[in-house]
Amino acid sequence: MTDRHNQTPAEMEAAIEDLKRQISTATQAGMQRIACDPESIEKGLAKLVLGLIELLRQLMERQAVRRMEGGSLTDEQIENMGQALMKLEEKIHELAAQFGLKPEDLNLQLGPLVGARKD
Repeated sequence: MTDRHNQTPAEMEAAIEDLKRQISTATQAGMQRIACDPESIEKGLAKLVLGLIELLRQLMERQAVRRMEGGSLTDEQIENMGQALMKLEEKIHELAAQFGLKPEDLNLQLGPLVGARKD
């Protein structure tokens, strides 16, 4: 398993292209769900933005696990990263609740893209 410091340029390019595809799919999926009437536009935009933030949080979490498994993090870095990711998740859920959204509402339903793992 490699961390980002040991990846070849081709691996880095493939990871960047994968992330671009995920963001594009997420944006398109979210845009299809936004209703344009004045009463629901705010909630729809909140759902899209928070969904994208949740997607990025999940990607950061996966990268953190890879780095941890690769042994490139100290115990202190692991603890700090874990705390930061937990706080981010709590904040996302807090903001979602303010807009009347549940955590499952933020699932952008990217299918195999989110579950796919490149090693």
